[in-house]
Amino acid sequence: MPRPILRTPQKSETQTNSILSATCNQEQKQKTQQIDKMKLDRLLRQPRSKAYMDAMHKLDAGGHVHNQAKVDSIINTIRQEFPEIELSGILLGYVSICYLGRPYEVHTLDVAGGIIEHYKAGETLPNGLEKARGIAMRGGYDFIEVYVDCCRAISSNGTVSVISC
Repeated sequence: MPRPILRTPQKSETQTNSILSATCNQEQKQKTQQIDKMKLDRLLRQPRSKAYMDAMHKLDAGGHVHNQAKVDSIINTIRQEFPEIELSGILLGYVSICYLGRPYEVHTLDVAGGIIEHYKAGETLPNGLEKARGIAMRGGYDFIEVYVDCCRAISSNGTVSVISC
């Protein structure tokens, strides 16, 4: 009687196949993450809308510090500007020059905490926002969006400049 040609794989062959498939899966995952990062960067480079710019300009009005409903409205406008992106975890907050006068120098919006704060000269900004203070103080931009990996400086016409920090 003839013997079957099929044979069961030995343990070392099975182990090699699983290592190879795990390596392929990891490479595929890295490629997907790179594509996602490119899409995210492309979306965040788009010019900002008028409604978004108007909401950011309201930050310097002063009364928002004690009015949580107005702060929530501004944060809602931010979410509407980027509906396809989950910004929590990558967007740290906003920094802008403060026009309330001395002793205030800059003001911030911490998106995670929903807090607007005005800072005096020499006060350190919290949660990684300090890296945008110099950009804001130099002028030329309406406000700075501070991300984990970079800062995006927004001009008065809504155009975006990416600055490595």
